Amino acid sequence: MIWQISIALIAVAFVVLVIFLIKTLRAAEKSLHTTAQTLQDVQKTIDELSVEVKQVVRQANEITSDLQHKMDQVDPVLESVKNVGDVLNEVTLAAKQVSSSLIGRIKNSPRSSKVTTNASGAPVGISSPVPKSHNASNESASDAHKQGGWVKWVDIAATVWQKYRT
Repeated sequence: MIWQISIALIAVAFVVLVIFLIKTLRAAEKSLHTTAQTLQDVQKTIDELSVEVKQVVRQANEITSDLQHKMDQVDPVLESVKNVGDVLNEVTLAAKQVSSSLIGRIKNSPRSSKVTTNASGAPVGISSPVPKSHNASNESASDAHKQGGWVKWVDIAATVWQKYRT
């Protein structure tokens, strides 16, 4: 009889074990089914996104190509602006050198004329070291010589600049 009770207990234990295994396997089956559906949804989403990503990449490539084309068109303009800036810088430097040289020469030359003013402060005339015995034509030639002096300095500055540039 012990044998029969033992076999009956083993049979009951086996049935309980099978029932728990069936429940576990059904739960695992439901989980796998849910996982499979989730993977299908993810796959659909990825497919939809891949199409959109491809469109975005195409548009980005088109924009990049268009931007590159426009940059290629703008490059000569920017290069010209740079060259103009360089030329203006050189002209400014040359003008600064000429003006400082001219100011230096003016400071170093003896003062040859004075301006006198009347009681109201208006200039009366220019007295120069040229003797008053000279006639009016000599005075106008002297004034023309003084006025043409700055042209001479500009010519000298241009010559120096040309030599400097070469």
